[in-house]
Amino acid sequence: MSRSALEVTAAGLTFQNPVILAAGTAAYGRELADVMPLESLGGFVTKAVSLEPRGGAPAPRVGDFDGGMINAVGLANPGVERVLAEDMPWIADHVRRPRVLVNVVGREAADFGKVVERMEPADGFQGFELNVSCPNVKQGGMEFGADPDALSEVIRGARAATKRPIFVKLSPTLPRVGEVAQRAVDAGADGITVINTIPGLVVDVERRRPLLGFGSGGVSGPGLLAVGVLAVWRVRQALPKVPIIGAGGVQHATDVVQYLMAGASVVAVGTSGLADPKLPARLVRDLSHWCDRHGVARLTDLIGTLEWPT
Repeated sequence: MSRSALEVTAAGLTFQNPVILAAGTAAYGRELADVMPLESLGGFVTKAVSLEPRGGAPAPRVGDFDGGMINAVGLANPGVERVLAEDMPWIADHVRRPRVLVNVVGREAADFGKVVERMEPADGFQGFELNVSCPNVKQGGMEFGADPDALSEVIRGARAATKRPIFVKLSPTLPRVGEVAQRAVDAGADGITVINTIPGLVVDVERRRPLLGFGSGGVSGPGLLAVGVLAVWRVRQALPKVPIIGAGGVQHATDVVQYLMAGASVVAVGTSGLADPKLPARLVRDLSHWCDRHGVARLTDLIGTLEWPT
């Protein structure tokens, strides 16, 4: 399959292939430049950017267990001003072909728009991903995505601050993810990312304490594949024409194919890319080979082709 046949389009952005790195796994790009060929990927989502610096959760922040990985990083980041001064210039100078989305978080709804407004003049990135799975501190800790009014306020504030595409990242714990996605689009989102990690707890039985310093954390890894694919399919049924970034559990090219068939235009790799930095580029090659073997002329021919049993 030719390079052009791997191209996909989402929210007006052309990705040279559908494989991108999920938020939190690529840092701000520079950290991975020596361990993986970033230029071969469709793109990446940056580590979270908040209005003020965030120290994050207490150590240990990451742990492995038989089902995957659990983490409680606490959205640690240096804050928007340092990201603008230190990280965005590097991205602008060194990232050419991949599309870059800036992941935005906030403690209250107004923070998102303020971060987007500060980021907007910078070069080197093409859009935003709003993480509405984080807690709304001002409203007692409920996720922004679970509160219809807060969700709309977050997106309207960001939309007013930029003309670049906005993706909204939703939690897998939302009971009606299609309806929430519709609400996000109605408020001004251009696309949807599903899913984020699933809340979980791993116990260190020798110490009789949680494995993580924070206690509970977000579960990721292979087990999330089926959850993520279902979420993509549900969002696709609710919003047939809205671009979707599918995320969760990707390890093989056939996992990418599952997401595409369910309705995703772009597929994010997370935990498996941390374990094996060469994997994302290998997924691109394997995906091309899979398409050649199955007579798929263009990758876009796969998107949304899942036939649901009747």
